[in-house]
Amino acid sequence: MQLFHASTVVVDTPDVLHSRSFLDFGCGFYLTTIRGQAVKYADRFLRRGKTAVVNSYDCPDDFAQYRPLRFERYDEAWLDFVTSCRTENDDTSFDIVIGGIADDKVFRTVDLFYAGEITKEECLRRLVYEQPNCQICFRSQQAINDCLTFIEATEL
Repeated sequence: MQLFHASTVVVDTPDVLHSRSFLDFGCGFYLTTIRGQAVKYADRFLRRGKTAVVNSYDCPDDFAQYRPLRFERYDEAWLDFVTSCRTENDDTSFDIVIGGIADDKVFRTVDLFYAGEITKEECLRRLVYEQPNCQICFRSQQAINDCLTFIEATEL
């Protein structure tokens, strides 16, 4: 399968070292299967006057030999995991995490929950109507090295 990563630079040798803290699935190298999603994310760089690059990679479809975690929907398990990662309380050792991204609308709902303005039940009730997009977080360097082969970088 082909995966995409938005950046301000060409990332021909991805790593986990440049990851920020407090992200949906913890520290790691984030990609998507949806090119349009990467382009939309890269547009944020252009709006800030920076260079925007969409990097693409070839990747096998099967991650069974690694420790994968997959979320099919925005549910309580997803919310609990994202909450633990965003508060740096994640003590799991998954190599690859796959699931929906907390985009603007989803993030607003989750942020209301974090702020204590809505209950967990209300948060989940609102999220049930959202169709998850796709983000894949490679959390181990070994999984990156084994699975990702750089194809090209396209400047927007």
